[in-house]
Amino acid sequence: MQKNTPPRSTMRLTRRGRLLLIATGAVLAGTAVAVPLLTPEGHEEKKPTSLVIPEGWRASQVYTAVDKILALPPGTTRKALPTANLRLPIDAEGNPEGYLYPATYPLGEKPTPQALLTQMVDTANKKFNGAPIAAGAQRNAMNVYQAVTIASIVQAEAATKADMGKVARVVFNRLERGMPLQMDSTINYALNRFTVKTTAADTRIESPYNSYQRMGLPPTPIDNPGQDAMHAAINPVPGDWLYFVTVKPGDTRFTADYAEHQRNVAEFNRNQQSAKASQSPSTSR
Repeated sequence: MQKNTPPRSTMRLTRRGRLLLIATGAVLAGTAVAVPLLTPEGHEEKKPTSLVIPEGWRASQVYTAVDKILALPPGTTRKALPTANLRLPIDAEGNPEGYLYPATYPLGEKPTPQALLTQMVDTANKKFNGAPIAAGAQRNAMNVYQAVTIASIVQAEAATKADMGKVARVVFNRLERGMPLQMDSTINYALNRFTVKTTAADTRIESPYNSYQRMGLPPTPIDNPGQDAMHAAINPVPGDWLYFVTVKPGDTRFTADYAEHQRNVAEFNRNQQSAKASQSPSTSR
């Protein structure tokens, strides 16, 4: 049966967001660690008392943040996973992605990676397994883990909180129509990168997270979503949209018409070229 979708090599479905941040050279994904400040001689530097996990961070970023704030060798927190005894859903198969809940966590007297990871997962379970998340997932014919996975895509793709419900609706509409999600955020997760550009070659990579080639949801969440993204995942706003693109910061366009989407993508590309040209250093002869 022919799917109601244009050729994959020509479609782009992404928020293409945070262009302004990239244009100005700002860092998209930082690390929540305490930055040492210069202190007068004879005064001890105060140790951090808490760890902040921002919405949308990947598990790899969380591990790095824990290592740094506890002054541990890189990779220590990741290696501690098997001994943390995290209460994860069966579908997660031991992978805490999606369940390292964004919040501020106190370090306590003798913090360990295992203790911090346990706090994050326990917080996620409290948030996700009670009403209204569990009831909302059931209402949309999915389990909680699938709702977290959709929320992680919403978190990665939506340029603003106001767009989250629409992005969630695009996900549901595509799943219901048997269309591949074709989300650049899942490609970026597979390639362990943060970018607003996805090439045709990228969409052909062999990965279960390649939502251009694979049908349905990715096998796990692709980041750790916050409350707003979870709310959008179980309460998508009504609409027939199948495509969206952030043409410029603050201007994300949703449509059900592929030709209109292509025009929007062309405008996005023109804006990208203009931004690139304005950043090029001038040369004198």
